[in-house]
Amino acid sequence: MKQVPSVDIVLPYYSPVERAWPSISSVLAQTRRDWRLVVVDDAYPENGVRDRLHALGDSRIHYTRNERNIGLARNFNRCLEMVEAPYFVMLGDDDLMHPRYLESVLERITAHPDADIVQPGVRVIDGSGAPALPMADRIKSMLRPRGGLEGIALTGEALAESLIRADWAYFPSLVWRTGSARAHGFREEYEVALDYGLLLDIALDGGTMIVYDDIVFDYRRHRASASSTTAASGLRFAQERAFALEYAEKFARRGWSRAARIGRRRLISRAHAASEAAAALLGGEVRRAMTLAGLAIR
Repeated sequence: MKQVPSVDIVLPYYSPVERAWPSISSVLAQTRRDWRLVVVDDAYPENGVRDRLHALGDSRIHYTRNERNIGLARNFNRCLEMVEAPYFVMLGDDDLMHPRYLESVLERITAHPDADIVQPGVRVIDGSGAPALPMADRIKSMLRPRGGLEGIALTGEALAESLIRADWAYFPSLVWRTGSARAHGFREEYEVALDYGLLLDIALDGGTMIVYDDIVFDYRRHRASASSTTAASGLRFAQERAFALEYAEKFARRGWSRAARIGRRRLISRAHAASEAAAALLGGEVRRAMTLAGLAIR
């Protein structure tokens, strides 16, 4: 019988405890019990989560608090430093694992021991927990490769081409090989694309991602999320442009001409910026609409 690898679940924490507790509870409810949860508190101005975690008396749960707030990007790298297992998950503090999540992803890792990343099926929910499918996630659904229940493997150039067309991955649901992630780390200059850069760096290294369709994770999408607020302000699209052009150049140097061409065009990002511009214009926010429109055509 194959040895099933262990997984650390790392939670970069900065939120009220009541918001994060359902996410933590979803870890406690896993059908597989051989996990370790590491909560890395980025100096949130209350200690509620520490007290509640300690009250559980569970030796699998580890809590640490940064001496001062270091921000999202640096805390992601801090979380990566805390990993001890050969694989890890960087769980969002308002996302939910289904009870079979670990059981499901570990089955795929056992079947594909050379995989660097595993992407299971994901259901998108809104702030209240109801199923939702806003436009960004409809596009992701259309562009995401279909792996069925067994999964398909995307490697190197094929993985880069698929991901640079659109970031269809759901970061908090991903399982990462620790060694592959640490070889690159999270690029702090692209705060709204931390996972995206790591995915493409692993692809450039010839890494492999397993994509399959067993829905075992709920990803929460609401207007207060970092991805939504940065899209509304235009920051996301400005960073996406710089990011895409940088990686297009890397692909070109590698000889991956198709991936480079897709990166330069940035069709999905431009379309998203245009839709945000239209919404701003309809809402009477002319200045913001002009900023977003400029990002759509650059």
